[in-house]
Amino acid sequence: MVESNPVVNKFTYKYIKRFMDIIISVILILLFSPLLLTIAFIVKISSDGSAYYNWDVLGKNGVPFRSWKFRTMVVDADKLKSNLSEKNEMTGPVFKIKNDPRITKVGKYLRKYSLDELLQLISVLKGDMSLVGPRPAGPHEFLKYEAWQKRRLSVMPGLTGPWQVYGRNSVNNFDDWVKIDLNYIDNWSFWLDIKILFKTL
Repeated sequence: MVESNPVVNKFTYKYIKRFMDIIISVILILLFSPLLLTIAFIVKISSDGSAYYNWDVLGKNGVPFRSWKFRTMVVDADKLKSNLSEKNEMTGPVFKIKNDPRITKVGKYLRKYSLDELLQLISVLKGDMSLVGPRPAGPHEFLKYEAWQKRRLSVMPGLTGPWQVYGRNSVNNFDDWVKIDLNYIDNWSFWLDIKILFKTL
């Protein structure tokens, strides 16, 4: 079960936020289309495997959906993850290490500037994600969530969000990460989204 939040019933959240997502995602997809094609080509020729990574995650209210990123890791990265569990630098269900050996040379730069995330604009346009919101939850991560942490799924996940601009590399405890997300959910406003978008840039 995912605990709901009153903010999702607000007219401004349901319609104005969605309208903003559609307009901005269309503009950005058109604007960045040459860059997207260039990145896809570079990823494809620089290492074995597809240029894209299928990302199966949970969205609003725990509904699963498939999104895409540019591939930044070696092909069998998911299988190698279990061998690196002892090096996890994040306390909680999320896996994160600073110098992940699975990341390719090109992937290192894509991640540094978050260019691998640009393909998620398609998910924003489809309505699975929003431009701003909590990071999508992995299905295996969600199984380890405590009850109070599940409320971060009461809103649509975002391409960027409060954790990316206020925490990211400085937060090593998942509890603190969730508190940042819940503070965003409880204090959401149109202008807060605009502020986070500019901070992301």
